[in-house]
Amino acid sequence: MADFDDLLTEGASVPTDGWDFSWFEGRATEQRPSWGYARLLGDRMARSRAALDVQTGGGEVLATVHRAPPLLAATEAWPPNVAIARRTLAPLGGKVVQVGEGDGLPFRDGAFDLVVSRHPVVTRWDEVRRVLRPGGVYLSQQVGAATVRELAEFLREGRPEDRPTGPAGPADPLATRSGSTPLATVAAAEAAGLEVTGLRQEALRMEFHDIAAVVHFLRKVIWIVPGFTVEEYRDRLAVLHRFMERHGPFVAHSQRHLIEARRPDHG
Repeated sequence: MADFDDLLTEGASVPTDGWDFSWFEGRATEQRPSWGYARLLGDRMARSRAALDVQTGGGEVLATVHRAPPLLAATEAWPPNVAIARRTLAPLGGKVVQVGEGDGLPFRDGAFDLVVSRHPVVTRWDEVRRVLRPGGVYLSQQVGAATVRELAEFLREGRPEDRPTGPAGPADPLATRSGSTPLATVAAAEAAGLEVTGLRQEALRMEFHDIAAVVHFLRKVIWIVPGFTVEEYRDRLAVLHRFMERHGPFVAHSQRHLIEARRPDHG
């Protein structure tokens, strides 16, 4: 199992800062949603005067826009990502503020005509509505319930004492967590006083080609198996490693939904 040990070490040592997934090239693949979030983001940003990207990660996706609005702000919770995002977004004139994932947004009421978020861990719908101007738009690609369920259920098989695979929902009825259903997302947006103007959802094929990719993915996307460590799951990882050596990639599916919501002109 020397190769197995080497792969575990590699997967456990790759830095998880930012939302750059280029390390996975040749080792894991994920089908992209047909709507093209980056393209939609660029279109909305080009028509905006003041925009906010919530939970920007390292700013990698926002940095792809061809034309930034005159006022561009972003929030991020994790300190290493904040530093990366500040460097990444500086050429666009973007200002990055460190804000906890479930915290209020440190901006005045009605400050933005556009708020966006790709894969937010927590969506504070009340805060999104507050910082939007009347007529302003929220665009978000959300991680749906049952994302990578095949991998999470395999790793936790036979471990009934463990916590549930998905994060628990927040107590705040005007917030949703990553892993929510489209129904819950729409209900929370409407409860906060937003008008949902668009909703799309898709299941997307994922392939993991080696165990290092699995380990790095679970360290980077921490809500798939909360509390994941190589040591705790080593036996199950060994079974998965043997499977991929004999039968090819492990296949799972991600769930994504795209929501567009608008603050009413009168509110």
